[in-house]
Amino acid sequence: MLKLEIVTPEKKVLDEAVDSVTVPTASGEAGILPNHAPLISALKPGILTYSNKGTTERLAVARGFVEVSANKVSVLTETAETAGEIDADAARADRDAAEKALAGLSTAAIEETEDDRERLEAANARLQLAAGR
Repeated sequence: MLKLEIVTPEKKVLDEAVDSVTVPTASGEAGILPNHAPLISALKPGILTYSNKGTTERLAVARGFVEVSANKVSVLTETAETAGEIDADAARADRDAAEKALAGLSTAAIEETEDDRERLEAANARLQLAAGR
């Protein structure tokens, strides 16, 4: 078993034992099982999935960090929402605003668009989870 702890600046979202965790990292999705090698990675906006006794749960997460050590997975993220907590209208508005901002920066250096790209990824993840996909 793994101890999964998910924390945002506002609260501890989750603290429970799970069988596996999949997190969206800067270098791609990372699947974590018991006895995983130690890991520290940047978390990118996306969907975090965890399983426990045959039940799978999903959360939309924003940027942050994930640390794996001694069968403990610690996720520090700006936000973490279940499908039921997501305001789809607000997520659509965030997506539209990010797309508009990125369109205005089409000739800018990629580093200058990072915040808007992450906002777009987070909005898309929230909409995907809210739609049940």
